[in-house]
Amino acid sequence: MIDVKLLQKNFDETATALMRKKVSSEIIAELKSANETLKTAKLAYETLQAKQNELSKLFGQYKKEGKSTDELKIEVDANKVTLGDLLDTQRSAEESLDAIIMRVPNIPDADVPDGADENDNIEIRKVLTPPTFTFTPKEHWELAEQNGWIDFERGVKLAKSRFSVVGGMGARLERALINFMLDFNRERGFEEFSVPMLVNRRALEGTGQLPKFEDDLFKVEEEELYLIPTAEVPLTNLYQDEILNGAELPIKMTGYTSCFRKEAGSGGRDVRGMIRQHQFHKVELVSITRADQSDAVFEEMVACASDLLSALGLPHRLVTLCTGDLGFGAARTVDLEVWLPGQNTYREISSVSNTRDFQARRAKIRYKEEGKNILAHTLNGSSLAVGRTMIAIMENFQQEDGSIIIPAVLQKYL
Repeated sequence: MIDVKLLQKNFDETATALMRKKVSSEIIAELKSANETLKTAKLAYETLQAKQNELSKLFGQYKKEGKSTDELKIEVDANKVTLGDLLDTQRSAEESLDAIIMRVPNIPDADVPDGADENDNIEIRKVLTPPTFTFTPKEHWELAEQNGWIDFERGVKLAKSRFSVVGGMGARLERALINFMLDFNRERGFEEFSVPMLVNRRALEGTGQLPKFEDDLFKVEEEELYLIPTAEVPLTNLYQDEILNGAELPIKMTGYTSCFRKEAGSGGRDVRGMIRQHQFHKVELVSITRADQSDAVFEEMVACASDLLSALGLPHRLVTLCTGDLGFGAARTVDLEVWLPGQNTYREISSVSNTRDFQARRAKIRYKEEGKNILAHTLNGSSLAVGRTMIAIMENFQQEDGSIIIPAVLQKYL
């Protein structure tokens, strides 16, 4: 959640920053109106409260001077009633502004490049050289069928489209990847957690999925529980409404979960294969830091995900997202895109974001330093999406006969 004080101190500058992230003029107008209503309500309450304080001081003076306090008491009592009404008005105005702010995305960092969409993202660098083939490389669904690793038809039979069944060596490879990723991250200082894959509404509000993205979540009927879209939600909210010791930060976490998304806004994209599924596995990185640590930890998380891909021998590139492609809660993001020979292009496999204090303000995650309670910074990133990593291995290490070489770092897990 953005800082209300920013709106109150400099609305125009804050609105300009939000418009860089494609916040509509209608939302900006709503914000401005709600902000002005709150300022007016606060001023009315504070003005009468100041007057009430002055009147209250007169009781002692009147008694010393022998004056009657009857009329004074009538005025003070009347003001008490009015103050109550004005306080209710102020609280209502605060709630209205908060309701709008909960739908407003984070402000992008000043040095994030401006842009409309993913076409305006900026490549940072490429890592490893894509393989060359003496044959036409196949896409992963062809290799999956040939090797019996992924069964898309039975996934539909068990659930519906965008579900799949992984079996045989594919299932073993999937499990090997999860273990390798967790071990790799743990060696980099990220403590491993196993967390619930169902969370309550408060947790999803804390990390910014609710209220804006409710249509993309799977909800349990007659329960305030949702299937998680990412392990970022439970890992970050482990410290919801807590005050941490600043000296013990950063807290660096990793965890494996299944993730569940309706993919409501995906349209007809990636309907074939495993690129975009309703259920998929992911190993996540989450960090909670002091404000002065978050940039360094961000670079550390990006390096961790990139080094993991390099250890697997997977060519990839790092891309800085422009303002128009930034996620709702992100102040800055670096995407890692893995090379897929079958598609002859790079595809996103990890997204590392610094949300600054945006999530911490919503989830009330603070740390104490020099006697003060300060909002923490929270960061998150995929490390990695397991299914997409398996796809990348299949396509990059395929042989002419359709067989697939397993990367050396995974062989001990198999």
